[in-house]
Amino acid sequence: MIVITNDDGFNAEGIQALRKELAKEFEVLVVAPETEQSAMGHAITLNAPLKARKVVEDGKLIGYAVNGTPADCVKLAVTELLDKPPELVVSGVNLGGNLGSCVIYSGTVSAATEAAIMGLPAIAVSLDTWENPDYSFAAEFAGKLVPLVLKKGLAEGVCLNVNVPAVKRELIRGARITRQGKSRVIESFDRRTDPRNNTYYWLAGEMHFNEVHEGTDTETVANNYVSITPLHFDLTCFQFMEKIQGWDLPFNGGPE
Repeated sequence: MIVITNDDGFNAEGIQALRKELAKEFEVLVVAPETEQSAMGHAITLNAPLKARKVVEDGKLIGYAVNGTPADCVKLAVTELLDKPPELVVSGVNLGGNLGSCVIYSGTVSAATEAAIMGLPAIAVSLDTWENPDYSFAAEFAGKLVPLVLKKGLAEGVCLNVNVPAVKRELIRGARITRQGKSRVIESFDRRTDPRNNTYYWLAGEMHFNEVHEGTDTETVANNYVSITPLHFDLTCFQFMEKIQGWDLPFNGGPE
């Protein structure tokens, strides 16, 4: 069994393209948010009940629409909705690339990292466009990558972040293993006033990619290659750990 999820919502075009592609070779179950949960990151629901609504197509159960986040969906699928853990979790196909620091914000990537935390192999797949998406090649690529991952396996705690260029199939130059590039959101807010004269703000920031060196996810996708980046949830900067070992830390003389 393969669990499919996303952050664009159960009825999003990308996840349905992925479901139809993977269903050609595998038993699949969609467990996805019932509404869009983009940029939710790794949020989980603690102060409200989760509901999983069965979704049936042609008399057959195809999945569950959950009133929660992508990470909620993975947790619920693994612990409650399935009789045994899935072989793999695939998240996507996301509308918009998840490159550079976007992986921190992305609910799609967070669903894959949640699966990795739970000890399951996982893949996140994104299409690098916001307009006129054609998910066919991205879904096909995922369909070819899944059996390879099932055969080869992934290291403990590791998931794959896949980004597909939004170009015609014949322009795709191949696939490359990459590292995460550097980027940040340059925030701007549209300030508005409601009818009761209360001020509110609408986020309108843009993603700026600060690093497009060879071997990064951003550079690779920009050159029409599919980017595959292995990610893990250990955010420790081991290099800087060594540097701060010599600091005179506050209250460092307490009893052993």
